[in-house]
Amino acid sequence: MSTFDDYLATFDVEPGYLNWAAFGPLSPSVREEVFADADLLGSGRPSSLALVGERIPQAKELIAELVGGEPDEVTLQPSSTHGLAHALYGLSGTAIAATGEFPSISLTLERARQASHGALTARWITPPDGRVTADAVAEALDDEVTALAVSHVDFRTGYRVDIAALREVLGPDRLLIVDAVQSFGLVEADFAAADVVAGHGYKWLRAGRGTGFAWFSARARERIAPLLSGITGTTAEGLAVDELPEPAASARAFTVSGPDTLAAGRLAIGARDVRDVGVAAIEHRLADRVDEVIAIADRHGIAVTSPRERDRRAGIVTLAPEEPARLAAALANAGVVVTARGSSVRVAPHAGTDAETLRLLDDAIGAFGSEKFTVA
Repeated sequence: MSTFDDYLATFDVEPGYLNWAAFGPLSPSVREEVFADADLLGSGRPSSLALVGERIPQAKELIAELVGGEPDEVTLQPSSTHGLAHALYGLSGTAIAATGEFPSISLTLERARQASHGALTARWITPPDGRVTADAVAEALDDEVTALAVSHVDFRTGYRVDIAALREVLGPDRLLIVDAVQSFGLVEADFAAADVVAGHGYKWLRAGRGTGFAWFSARARERIAPLLSGITGTTAEGLAVDELPEPAASARAFTVSGPDTLAAGRLAIGARDVRDVGVAAIEHRLADRVDEVIAIADRHGIAVTSPRERDRRAGIVTLAPEEPARLAAALANAGVVVTARGSSVRVAPHAGTDAETLRLLDDAIGAFGSEKFTVA
């Protein structure tokens, strides 16, 4: 059995799970390692604590490898939102973001603007279909713009932005801040073309909550003020008392306190599994699964509003039936887990999604007849 076959075999979730964009059930390797780490922490011995503490540099090294950066440029965060907050609160000038962004960007940017006392302004754009393209950003640019904050893959539309094109239109003097929650470990991307990349392991890495991270390039560290820096983010080695040390020059400045070592272990294992099989292999297999979901929707006459082109998507397929609530209920009754939100139904397979799950999706839609969900 190949390494990739071994990886696929770790998807032991029950058939019918198509909600990976919302939550990734923990992989067997993550579950096994976290139990082992918890047992070590249960001893209280310094040697055991130190052994589990090694998960922190392991996680940083693996994330850096997948981003294309260095370990000292990576910070471990409780969530991707924490990482984005470190970036957005430290900005000045004008930051561009789309009105339809996930609140980790939009709400955090607004709160950062309010707290800046006029140093930061937000410029909101509403591009067609919610897709943040280089042309849409170019129309909003002027000399006041210092940054763009954008999701690599939009949580509603499933659209994958072109990082290289955004980098080109922004030029070298503006920051590109990327939320990679819906793409990291799934698709190959030139993340190093960005300045900040924030992600989380609880979806596609199958590592559970608390496994956020953020990578800060040298340019980001020069231009973003570490306003949320805490006791771990200083030039001091160890605990600094009776003094107020300056923020560290490394990405460590963008941390508040020590990471949860159990969370760091889960992130390390989830990232290791992806690294070992290769993002390219995962992307190729996932693209096949997404094609199959789109084919099922087409067969039953349900509109697909997410991108069909492989290079413009990741793992999200957005369906737009006439009666989304009824379709969502039909899928739930058949044991198919998806996300229904407003006028759409989001279907999110993973590389390890099996044929039985896709058959359940097909049968659940077909059993009720496409006329129940589509415009006559």
